[in-house]
Amino acid sequence: MTTARHLTAIDRLRSLPFPGTFGRTDSGCSGVGYHLVDLATSEDFWDDDGTRREIVEEQYEAERDALAVLLTARWGDPQVFSLWSVFDRGMSGEDIPDPWDALSQSVPDVHLWRADGRWIALGIAQGDTELPFQLVAAVTDIDPP
Repeated sequence: MTTARHLTAIDRLRSLPFPGTFGRTDSGCSGVGYHLVDLATSEDFWDDDGTRREIVEEQYEAERDALAVLLTARWGDPQVFSLWSVFDRGMSGEDIPDPWDALSQSVPDVHLWRADGRWIALGIAQGDTELPFQLVAAVTDIDPP
């Protein structure tokens, strides 16, 4: 992982217009009002006793925090926004817009900034304990639910 490369990816997403329809990209997806990208993806943990998973989780948290320091220097302190209630509301049938619905499926919380009329969200996804970690970023003009 490289923090400079991740920062460049976020800057690029911030400069792109949002598409009129949903579409996949090499590193994520975009839709009306948002871009969602995987900045980094770890290996999976199917054959792990938990030790390697803990080390990788700490590495991903350190990378998220390093990137958050750079983003904080630009836009001030982030809100740390829990996505648990968003996930719960979606599971109860509420229509949650993407990227928030997609993020809430595997990201427990995001660091969230508002800059130039757009939200920038940064988090760590993991669908299940055996699955890879992903450092994810979203750029959106859709307010958090």
